[in-house]
Amino acid sequence: MFTRVFALLPLALLATAQSCSSENQYCCNSVQTVSQVTQILPGLSTIFAGVAANTPLGLVCSPLSVIAVAGNSCSQQTVCCKNNNFNGLINVGCNPINANL
Repeated sequence: MFTRVFALLPLALLATAQSCSSENQYCCNSVQTVSQVTQILPGLSTIFAGVAANTPLGLVCSPLSVIAVAGNSCSQQTVCCKNNNFNGLINVGCNPINANL
């Protein structure tokens, strides 16, 4: 059973990377959950009211397309984000991807 799960995991990651449009791909300094961020910065809890505590947030992100045009690569976490709020300071719903696929 576990063998099947681990065998299918790379395929699931590949599907996530391929289904993420280029405008949703970011290079983020850090990826934390809503609960982790609001524990450190309690003032943000009102902003994330109604957002699930385990929702991943990309922090201090730049669009991957901008980094690629500049000839650089992402040395932090490459992610696919559903929402870009606060001009890249906080991106909501970010899931790690492998940009080298």
